[in-house]
Amino acid sequence: MPSNIKSAVCKSLVLTSLASAISVGALITAPVHARVTKIIIDETAAYKSQDASGNTNIPYEMVAGRAFGELDPKLAQNAIIQDIELAKDKDGKVRYVASFVLYKPADLTKASGMLWHEVPNRGRVFPYAPQERAFGDIMLASAWQGDNAGATKVRPTASATGMQFLEVPVARQLDGKAVSGEVFGRIVNRAGKDSQPLLVQTNPVPYQSASLDTQSSKLTSRTGETMQGEVIGEQTIASTDWAWAKCDATHPFPGTPDPTQICLKNGFDSKLLYQVVFTAEDPYVLGIGFAAWRDVGLFFKTAKQDDAGTPNPIGGVITQSIGRGVSQSGNFLRGWLHLGFNQAEQGGSVHDGLWPIIAGRRIALNFRWAQPDGVLELYQAGSEGPQWWLPHPDTVRGLPAAGILDRCTASNTCPKVIEHFGSAEVWALKLTPEWVGTDAKADLPLPENVKRYYIASSNHGGGAGGFDTSLPEAGLPKTGPVCPGNNFGVGVLPANPVPHTETVNAIRVHFRNWVMQGITPPPSRYPTLAATHGASSGTLALANKQDLGFPTLPGLRPTIPEADFIMPVLDYDWGPKFNAMDASGIPSNAPPSVKQVLKMYAPKVDQDGNELGGVPVVLLDAPLGTYLGWNVTADGEKPFHKDQICDYVGGMIPFARTAAQRKANQDPRLSLEERYGSHEGYVAAVTKATARAVKEGFLLPVDAQALIAQASASKVLK
Repeated sequence: MPSNIKSAVCKSLVLTSLASAISVGALITAPVHARVTKIIIDETAAYKSQDASGNTNIPYEMVAGRAFGELDPKLAQNAIIQDIELAKDKDGKVRYVASFVLYKPADLTKASGMLWHEVPNRGRVFPYAPQERAFGDIMLASAWQGDNAGATKVRPTASATGMQFLEVPVARQLDGKAVSGEVFGRIVNRAGKDSQPLLVQTNPVPYQSASLDTQSSKLTSRTGETMQGEVIGEQTIASTDWAWAKCDATHPFPGTPDPTQICLKNGFDSKLLYQVVFTAEDPYVLGIGFAAWRDVGLFFKTAKQDDAGTPNPIGGVITQSIGRGVSQSGNFLRGWLHLGFNQAEQGGSVHDGLWPIIAGRRIALNFRWAQPDGVLELYQAGSEGPQWWLPHPDTVRGLPAAGILDRCTASNTCPKVIEHFGSAEVWALKLTPEWVGTDAKADLPLPENVKRYYIASSNHGGGAGGFDTSLPEAGLPKTGPVCPGNNFGVGVLPANPVPHTETVNAIRVHFRNWVMQGITPPPSRYPTLAATHGASSGTLALANKQDLGFPTLPGLRPTIPEADFIMPVLDYDWGPKFNAMDASGIPSNAPPSVKQVLKMYAPKVDQDGNELGGVPVVLLDAPLGTYLGWNVTADGEKPFHKDQICDYVGGMIPFARTAAQRKANQDPRLSLEERYGSHEGYVAAVTKATARAVKEGFLLPVDAQALIAQASASKVLK
């Protein structure tokens, strides 16, 4: 990294963290106390391995178990964990238990040396790609999420096919008394007189009310909330009209006492959102998840055995490793790197590469009362502080110059990074300040160790792929997809089928070659304010219909997308003890107020409404409709968010088959026949699109052949 950038990084560290003031030399020479001390193998089972063609390849096995670790809170790398001093055992150490699962060749002589260290998403482990088994790679998934309420409880024995979670201590005051504070929870789109639990995504809020007395809590209802955080029609519900209780038809109000549920005397109204603020006790020290994921990964990468002599099942095999996470888990990786956890405590890097996938923010984990299951409802943290890689001042929010790579630059432990996104991350996951900062005056530079790829007009994680998935006559669903989140609703438009699969297959090969052989991947490709790739103007603009050039299309209101349609970054006031730079500390405002709304940008579109500025994708170069990274929430049984953005699912509007059909629908887009003429014409367009994508490095030849075959077998213009 250039010396001037490195100097700026070091200066910004003084402003961002007390821990970073300690010299790198002191960190390296500090005694090593944080480590995995014991592993237990609970299950070993054969795993049927097939390569991408479906042929039997290297025999694999799954190894599942638990790792027991301890942390020294006095070490600088651990001291950054919020409340770690309040989680110590009598000997001064902090302990955790993490479940894990390994997928490895049964014969380790066939292993490639590459370890993919996965970050589970809400405990789930995503399927291991057959291409990686064909290479002989090893995958490790280890727990990081420790808000042990409901589904996040660590089981006595791990399972190779189960969920991966972490057991962490709660914070207690030094005199042993409980730590308490205000927490909030929400209930939305619910109706009837049965009680309702407080949920974050689909898991329970991980904190319970310390008192069943409703006078010590505050329950309100709202008729609406705007994307800008404005509250509409808020009313306080009298303490005598609700109870902390479970109730149903056989146990009516006030029900059976329960500090995790709310029972309403007059029942819930599906048109209202309910929010409760209450005092909770015993906050989990969730930032331990960062250290646990670090130390478990390092153990399996480098250790021969644990303290009792139990051998590492892959000891001596790994030469390189890449950490990988999808969505929430990708946000984890960005936060993990920002806080300096890629530095091993004995010096050097933990992982050689990091792949945060469809993740443009940092996980809301390392502060008291964190709720890491959050999915961008109002008042969810995760966009605080620098979301960009290199130091850049945040003048809009009044924060000094800083970047995600600051700490790893100071310790010389920065990995190679590939990040890729789709349109859903722009429209509902608050992505674009990462590209242009909070002031959006210019494109922010990328360092040499970071590559960024944008898959335009695509859903969160990509769609089903194929070609018939865009044709109404092939049976497009009459109702849209479910909007992710806490009981959010469904979309108006059918699901967006634009896939990420083939692009990810190419990125995977590039990343392995970059880490293992030093072969640089293709140049970054994403929308920018400035003109690039020979274009006459930039491909990024303010997120509204006029600036983006979005056409008026059938099935959508004529004004969409309005300036207040996109989910913006909201500048929250979490209270004076909250550190916005690192998203750590103690939030005291429950819920926080909104200080300001950041301007949001999105990719411009072509005459069909498909986005510009991304990597080549066959279904976009040979489109069968307009593919959107957003959808619109429908009215119906879950009406609270109706007409707003449908969280982070995408939608599509297929092209008409003939000119007559499109004119009858007042559709400005050319029909399929006008574009391609015939089925053979469409197959020719797909063939041309595959050639471009292969040439530019974003499609493997084997996938190109498969796409051409799919197009030939499709019903397009048949």
